[in-house]
Amino acid sequence: MVTKRTSPWFLWPFVAVWNLLALILNITGRVLAGILGVGLMILGIAFTMTVAGAPVGIPFAILGLLLIIRSIF
Repeated sequence: MVTKRTSPWFLWPFVAVWNLLALILNITGRVLAGILGVGLMILGIAFTMTVAGAPVGIPFAILGLLLIIRSIF
């Protein structure tokens, strides 16, 4: 059984503002995660090109890829 929670009619302006703020924060978080993921991937690839930095670069690149995937879905 699914019940839909509704708010009283006199509170709809507050509910609308709250939903708008939630949408803005959701979009901002996704964009920030995507940018951070690209940065980590670039840093990981740069570290991986140096043989000594490969143990650090590969996890950075994987973490960046996971952040990009998370920001898309």
